[in-house]
Amino acid sequence: MTRAVVLGGAGGIGSVAARTIAATGDFDEIVVADVRAEEAARGAAALGHPGAWGVGVDATSPASLAGVLDGADVAVSCIGPFYRFGVPVLTAAIDAGVAYVDVCDDLDATEAQLELDQRARDRGVCAVVGLGNSPGLANLLVRFAADELLDTCRSVDIMHVHGGEAEEGPAVIQHRIHAMVHDVPVFVDGRVERVRLLEESGQRFVEETEFRDVGTFPVYPYPHPETVTLPRHIPGLTRATNRGVVFPLAYFTYTMDVVRRGLAEAGDVPADQLPVDEWTDEILAVRDRLLAEAGVSGPKGCLKIVVGGEQGGEHHRYVFSVSSDREGAGAGTGVPAGIGAALVARGLVVEPGVHPPEAVVRPLDALAIAGQVVPELGIGGPGGGVPVHVAHVLPDGTEESFDLGF
Repeated sequence: MTRAVVLGGAGGIGSVAARTIAATGDFDEIVVADVRAEEAARGAAALGHPGAWGVGVDATSPASLAGVLDGADVAVSCIGPFYRFGVPVLTAAIDAGVAYVDVCDDLDATEAQLELDQRARDRGVCAVVGLGNSPGLANLLVRFAADELLDTCRSVDIMHVHGGEAEEGPAVIQHRIHAMVHDVPVFVDGRVERVRLLEESGQRFVEETEFRDVGTFPVYPYPHPETVTLPRHIPGLTRATNRGVVFPLAYFTYTMDVVRRGLAEAGDVPADQLPVDEWTDEILAVRDRLLAEAGVSGPKGCLKIVVGGEQGGEHHRYVFSVSSDREGAGAGTGVPAGIGAALVARGLVVEPGVHPPEAVVRPLDALAIAGQVVPELGIGGPGGGVPVHVAHVLPDGTEESFDLGF
């Protein structure tokens, strides 16, 4: 009997991860674990999987985590914010001897998780951290470009936009605030530079970007971990940035204004002692109004990755665009996490240790599973498959486009 446990499985991202796992057919049992036990039970029932059930879990309690992980083959963690829960949940999985996948998108949490590498190796546990959208799918598309399209990969610019989801939980808002009050690493000219999103150092990297199927928006530096992990695993890379935004722009601007005002009022208070809960409540209180005023009626999102490098002695550029207009950020993040569980079950990701996706996941393996499950989930492109559009900019500036056929 094979068992997958989805931690935070009743949330917007975790519920999609659970549906993805069910669609792969790789597990006899799927445990939907969430602090909201009743919601977990309902989520498990909605999967339509004969071996699914829901259970309550308290991520602040090592004993609670150990209990729900007992007997599992793989744990998929969608419990955020990861700067609070990334390390303790991964530690619980390692101690339980359970393979692990998560969607961690906080840089500081990722760096702390990677420090558990030897502990995982000693226990024979394979852990893949940051297998969501960005990080996650972004890392794999860069790996694909480096392995299949270019002789040498030199530059990576990852950009993302989303908005219009039916709801945003406090953890999502707190992650966004976290990005605004901490250093953001950008890898430029072969070295790491740390900037702040709200300060002049970060504003230098803001630029208007056209997103396929969504529109044109300014993107801002985000402390996602790709800028740190990709240079370690992609030889020849001299530039790696990650920038994003949330629409409507009035909502993102309001969030920045709340944080700026709060920082001014807080003075020299350390970042981990800021009244983030109060800021979160203030932001959520106006979200619905700002979306309505902007005429936002549903979710959309796009992940755009621009990869440049040498091919046959000439410079080529590949622009990947993955857009969604059905389930927004939940789908883009939850599906890769669920695929990660399938990769573990199929013996395609087995190396003990704590790894970013580009280190141990073969992109074509992940995309092949995506091609299997995305049509079943009903969130694919017009043909039902994985909606990955690629624009190839040739050395003479001409462009040819194609879709990855999965």
